[in-house]
Amino acid sequence: MPAAFAGLAPLADGRPWTMGIINVTPDSFSDGGLHFETSRAIEAGLRMRDDGADIVDVGGESTRPRAPDVPVADEMARIVPVVRALADAGLVVSIDTRRTDAMRAALDAGARIINDVSALRDDPQALPLVAAQHCPVILMYRRGSAATGYADATAGDTLTAARQFLADRLAACIAAGVRPADIAIDPGVGFVGGALADNLALIAGLADLAALGQPVVIGVSRKRFVGTISEEPVAARRLGGSLALALAAAARGAAILRVHDVRETVQALKAQAALAAFERARS
Repeated sequence: MPAAFAGLAPLADGRPWTMGIINVTPDSFSDGGLHFETSRAIEAGLRMRDDGADIVDVGGESTRPRAPDVPVADEMARIVPVVRALADAGLVVSIDTRRTDAMRAALDAGARIINDVSALRDDPQALPLVAAQHCPVILMYRRGSAATGYADATAGDTLTAARQFLADRLAACIAAGVRPADIAIDPGVGFVGGALADNLALIAGLADLAALGQPVVIGVSRKRFVGTISEEPVAARRLGGSLALALAAAARGAAILRVHDVRETVQALKAQAALAAFERARS
């Protein structure tokens, strides 16, 4: 666990920070439409805070495979009132976006973290903005794009490719003036195509990614490969598999877990941390 990130102090029991997902979209893979209305999105964020979320991650564009691009004006109209209300209520808000205009609008509304699935590559002005604003950023690895279904047959070994990509982006961001303490990395579980082995490799090899020295963000919640493992086609019914993999990621050094089910995840992490503390006390 890092000493701090985005103003967050380490939790006393050593568990990862929990990031709640708020998709202000009509078409996200798991909860599309559920929080599309501004008032419902704000209520969801406040409920996540009460359930123990350390961060709430607000997004206005679906990143599911084959999702269409959303006009940036529409994206901003969706996210800005939600970000402003949650930030005014004292929540640590991250903004899940690939585009500079949406980043700037969200930061002006009180967002504290940029969470970019393109690792500041899709928009050439994104990296200069993050460097100038001195804001924390999450850099994610992905294969291909939403249009390709995150498939790229030339990528090679998944863990090796993810580690090299993140190391390169980390170096590029530092060279551009982003402070190392402001950078977290995300290996892109669920964004490397649909193969089960590729996604499991990123969780199993999390320690290799943590060796880069940055906080590691993991998002497995309700994803398609969890459904493959559990033989559950309905995304909202994948809590059990999501929790199992979240706990595995925590045990391997994840610093932030990005989840839909905040209360259940926090409860599971507290139980895991209590057992770890008990075992340390006995040794």
